Amino acid sequence: MQVLAEQGYEIDSITTNSERSPRPISRVCAASTSSKQAKQHPTSDYHLARHRQNCMQCQAEVYGLEKIASHATGPDSFIAIDTPGSAVMIKVTFSIDGMTCASCVGTITSALDQVAWVQTADINLLTGSASILIHGDHHVEELKEIIEDLGYDAAIQNVQQLPQEEVVPDPKHLTDTQHPRRALDLMVTGMYCHHCPSKVESSLGPLLQLGLVIEKRPTFDNPTMTVSYIPRPPDLTVRAIIGCVAAVDQALGIEIIHPPTIEERARLMHAREQQRLLLRLVLAGIIAIPTLVIGIVYMNLVAETDSVRMYLMRKLHGVSHAEWALFILATPVYLFAADVFHRRAIKELRNLWHPRSRIPVWRRFLRFGSMSTLLSLGTTIAYSSSIAELSIAAGLNSAEPMDNISYSYFDSVVFLTFFLLMGRLIEAYSKTKAGDAVAALGKLRPTDALLVTSGLEEQKVGIDLLDVGDHVRVPNGGSPPCDGMIMSGNAIMDESSLTGESRPVLKSVGDEVFAGTINNGTPLVIRITGSAGNSMLDQIITAVRDGQTKRAPVERVVDTWTGYFVPAVTLIAIMTWVVWLSLGSSGTLPDSYRDNPTGGWAFWSLQFAIAVFVIACPCGIGLAAPTALFVGGGLAAKHGILAKGGGEAFQEASQLDCVVFDKTGTLTIGGEPRVTDFMHKAGTVSESLLLSAILALEATSTHPIAKALVTLCKERFATTADVLAVDELPGKGLLGTIASSPPLEVLIGNEALLSSYGVPLSTAHYQTLTLWSSQAKSIALIATRSPTHPFTLTAMASISDPLRPEAASVITSLHSLNITTYLLTGDNLLTARAIGASLSIPESNIIASVLPHQKAAHIARIRAQLPSRRADRSRATVAMVGDGINDAPSLAAADVAIAIGSGSDVAISAAHFVLVRSHLGTLLTLIRLSRSVFRRVKWNFAWAVAYNLLAMPVAAGVLYPVVVGGRHVRLDPVWAAVAMAGSSLSVVGSSLALRLKVPGIGFRG
Repeated sequence: MQVLAEQGYEIDSITTNSERSPRPISRVCAASTSSKQAKQHPTSDYHLARHRQNCMQCQAEVYGLEKIASHATGPDSFIAIDTPGSAVMIKVTFSIDGMTCASCVGTITSALDQVAWVQTADINLLTGSASILIHGDHHVEELKEIIEDLGYDAAIQNVQQLPQEEVVPDPKHLTDTQHPRRALDLMVTGMYCHHCPSKVESSLGPLLQLGLVIEKRPTFDNPTMTVSYIPRPPDLTVRAIIGCVAAVDQALGIEIIHPPTIEERARLMHAREQQRLLLRLVLAGIIAIPTLVIGIVYMNLVAETDSVRMYLMRKLHGVSHAEWALFILATPVYLFAADVFHRRAIKELRNLWHPRSRIPVWRRFLRFGSMSTLLSLGTTIAYSSSIAELSIAAGLNSAEPMDNISYSYFDSVVFLTFFLLMGRLIEAYSKTKAGDAVAALGKLRPTDALLVTSGLEEQKVGIDLLDVGDHVRVPNGGSPPCDGMIMSGNAIMDESSLTGESRPVLKSVGDEVFAGTINNGTPLVIRITGSAGNSMLDQIITAVRDGQTKRAPVERVVDTWTGYFVPAVTLIAIMTWVVWLSLGSSGTLPDSYRDNPTGGWAFWSLQFAIAVFVIACPCGIGLAAPTALFVGGGLAAKHGILAKGGGEAFQEASQLDCVVFDKTGTLTIGGEPRVTDFMHKAGTVSESLLLSAILALEATSTHPIAKALVTLCKERFATTADVLAVDELPGKGLLGTIASSPPLEVLIGNEALLSSYGVPLSTAHYQTLTLWSSQAKSIALIATRSPTHPFTLTAMASISDPLRPEAASVITSLHSLNITTYLLTGDNLLTARAIGASLSIPESNIIASVLPHQKAAHIARIRAQLPSRRADRSRATVAMVGDGINDAPSLAAADVAIAIGSGSDVAISAAHFVLVRSHLGTLLTLIRLSRSVFRRVKWNFAWAVAYNLLAMPVAAGVLYPVVVGGRHVRLDPVWAAVAMAGSSLSVVGSSLALRLKVPGIGFRG
């Protein structure tokens, strides 16, 4: 124990393993052994330092010397076993109820940032959700308690262990045993006694022999069960499970349990919030009508001789009937309509000062509260001061003339609450509209499918009853229920809903089709390769959902700012009250300023403090960034872009200085090389015979050039000739003979091969070969001879990975946007320069012959060398565009990682953005969209800040000395509530306007 302690380890418990049984050593003994260390009370930093002095693996991690760790595996080495689960990264998704503004987000984020085992915490106000990465799965419940201790209701939505490395198999080559295991939560219905659960289990006996696993057994009290299996249609499917149970007892049934998604939970929370606000708004609205009649109409607009007015002005215990009526009307509004603000404020303060609070005492005075705190303070001060004024007047029981009435804020409490609730209700509705991008994607998925049974009959089933390997018919105009591979039929698929590409895509047998696309061709039969929940559409939805939880740096700045905003506003409101009270009490202000005759200057000056509390609510500031980014994420998905990096990636993409491109698969089409040029010499062997000969001779070769020639022959519908002889010449080509009349010898290879056989080449031939070589193309020369003629050059072909047709125009457009372009490739310098020259990439910006692990260093060098377009950043912002797999090091090193590829790349790409369309033009859409989104964020933020900064002095009474129309200019608390609501609605409306295609207002793509 002493040895371990000296190495820097803390010993919590000890167990010995004797021959009989393991036994724990008493803590007394353990404590005495390490008493010297205990007396010194070493800190965790001390233990960490001592540990690193002796742990070679930690030294390897710190200094990057991986080889050191490999020497620490000898037979005498210690084996340190970490706490179970601590090395596992867990992603926990929560549904959080009770968040109302950016201050709530900041409160939760700040609390979680102080927890050592929390890696990152992304809180989304609009969806009421949180995505939190933690170390170890044993902290999940503790995490829930932390959030609930802050005064919010938290429900665990999903707990997912993040894999360190995941290999995604090609669905085209999946065998039955390679199908992914499917887990289902099932509800058993129709169980009426304690024997039914065992009956259900026994009914599944035949399926257990096929590999079905019952992970959670049903009971009479809890009739839910969890099963997992590898689908083997038709013997082992979800339909077979349901059928086995139903065959035992017709009263029994099974339903698949669908846990609600984040969007469904958010809709429920929003609906519950809207209902709660609506009921209170109705109450406040009903009471506002008599309040308006009594407090405004009869007390200000009706003639003094009116009998009703005279009755209202008559005093009862020193207070007019009108004031008593307003008190009776305002009380239920304050207690039962404005309670949404009071409850939240009380809960925030209670949790702030809770004994278990992790916040230092001094910080509790500098950072507290939220928007609800300000609103609660405003209405509470208005109501309580009015009660005080009413009590004073009733205590005096004055018999003064009835025109000398008391002036209270009871009517302001009613109208203030009414307008605040109206603004909050409209804001809540607007939030649901801002986040409907994921819901729109979810609607693309059909609910039913036409299952093709083994007897070739069709059966309509729900998509939940489909398994991998099932065959499904997709009619014309229908959508595949899941991802699948075409088994029969040809189709014209509309994939615009997923990729943004409006051009129809031709599909034939063996091609993949995706859920959410539309079949505009003949009916298809497809084999399911991805069951419900695992399709490309589901991956897109997950990517968009995860991206919307990731917040931009500007949002974190807003959270910090609003965290200190409530204390600052409270201080300003108090100062406002003190200043006006001091000026009035000292005689500096004329008596004409005080427009209510009773209550004194203290009561009169409260109106300004109340208005400051209400107008200063940072609703618009808190919504400035998230609403715009939320709408931007939806627009990105609509244009075939998955914004997996969320707000931070949008912010970086809007400020790009440089874009670095990989070559293969990015600037070029990728895949197998293709014949880009084919020149047949007239007057020689016919082209059809020549292509038949090439196809026959090269069909069995695995060389890339041979494969390209074979593809060309098949595209031109060549038939295979009979081969009489063939001789491969390593490093040069091949020589073969095919059956014809007379037999034809064919020589296929490079220039050196033809030269060795004395095949002459003209000057024009050499010029063509030189041109192709300068374009970094591989060359294949074909010569033929017959018994009567010598070898003659018959055809020339160039083979390359062709450039994407849009590559040159995209590079030019990037240059016009003042974005520098680089080419970073593992190909040789000649090829890279040829590509760069054809795309107008400067030769100095071409980096060739780079190994994958070296690319990250080149990204860092480019970032350090280039100047930044931003004055507040010393280095350039660099984006890397690659295929998302082979370019992983450079993608990880870049500020913005962009993967271009098909939908199958989505699951394994580590990029911030995934361009679902294999079209570089989407990159320009991404950059323009990012700039549009952040222009809107800046506009929203500037508008909201200016709104508050200008409105707060007006609310504080800066313009009160100005007289217009015989009245002093001031912002009454009621109108302050209207103005505050207008700020929030204008920001939400500005963000939603991004969806419009109006120039200068929305994004047009």
